[in-house]
Amino acid sequence: MKRIVLFCAGVAAGIGLVTASAGWLRWPVVFPTAAQDTAASGDAKAPDKHHGPGHIELADDQIREAGITLSPVSGGLLKRHFLAPGSLIPDADHIGRVSVRVLATVAELRKRLGDSVEKGEVVAVIESREVADAKSEYLAARLTNDLQQTLYNRQKILVESRTVSENEFLRTRLTANDAQIKLDGARQKLFALGLSESEITDLPNQPAESLRKQSLRAPISGRISERRVDLGGLIGREGQESELFVIVNLDDIWVDLAVSPEDIAAVREGVPVKIRAIGSDDEASADVIFVSPLLDRETRNARVIATLPNKDHRWKPGTFITAEVPLGGAPSNVMISKKALQTIKGTPTVFVRNTDGFEARSVRTGREDDDDIEIVNGLSPGETIAIDNSFVLKAELEKGEAEHDHD
Repeated sequence: MKRIVLFCAGVAAGIGLVTASAGWLRWPVVFPTAAQDTAASGDAKAPDKHHGPGHIELADDQIREAGITLSPVSGGLLKRHFLAPGSLIPDADHIGRVSVRVLATVAELRKRLGDSVEKGEVVAVIESREVADAKSEYLAARLTNDLQQTLYNRQKILVESRTVSENEFLRTRLTANDAQIKLDGARQKLFALGLSESEITDLPNQPAESLRKQSLRAPISGRISERRVDLGGLIGREGQESELFVIVNLDDIWVDLAVSPEDIAAVREGVPVKIRAIGSDDEASADVIFVSPLLDRETRNARVIATLPNKDHRWKPGTFITAEVPLGGAPSNVMISKKALQTIKGTPTVFVRNTDGFEARSVRTGREDDDDIEIVNGLSPGETIAIDNSFVLKAELEKGEAEHDHD
């Protein structure tokens, strides 16, 4: 009997040497031998080095060459989320409109559709009788006020020397105050028409024929997205406001989401969401800035707005997107990357690093998110497992089992 045992052990050792000489890709996969079975029954002494089924011997340099990465087992938070549909719209704080409220004719259009503009840049010039009247009123009020203020200052000196009566001085002061009020009113009217401080100050130096003209300036920097007038067109009919241009700045845009009543309670302002354009692989991160307290009457969804940085103008308003909105994390004592998990004979399995290789260990899984999965039984925190390229270990294990069964 001992001769048979020794013969079987010699055959097993010879097979191991042949396998090792074939190259490092032929990793030894150890299975119970006849000698081990006999030793278990007490008929022979077991060898000093014994590995159970599913063990793969592998050195550190072989692990590196195979591209297998290792990671210690630990706990963490499972990241949960839900998907919400939506679309991209311009940021309401970055939309500017160039409009007038006077009856006028378009004399110049200095910007075309799609042109870039800077804040304060002249985009159009109009001609208006109302503008000319307002400017003339201001100039007349300015002259009257200068004269009345001069008379008031003179009367102030004379009343101190008792050259004029106090009643005459009071009438002069009243007239000067009235002139100042009329000047201020004329000035405010010009501000309401869109004139700037510098334009009002420069009015006395302008030729008379320019009084009917008014320059329209961009309220923000951006691009001309709409032009609603033509050269020579009449605007401001019947006292209605006329819009000439719409300027949009796309450095930041909004993500307009529709969230169901079941999910809206979990959405918080300031939370980042991941958006993805429908039909595209483009992804970006946006921050929630508004969660509506009301539900839409028709859709019964709540509106959620997130702001998206867009300095390169890669994202276009009108694009339909899907957003991943995160929920609160669920704690787990043992959590691993899904890349580490392999299915062997229908059982979830991970490869645990030991002193001279890996042990294929069956585990029981629990909750999961997009990247990680909870391990309920089979692993302990601190153990080291294979992560990337763990499928290589699975393939080698299955190949070794097939050869073992064939033998």
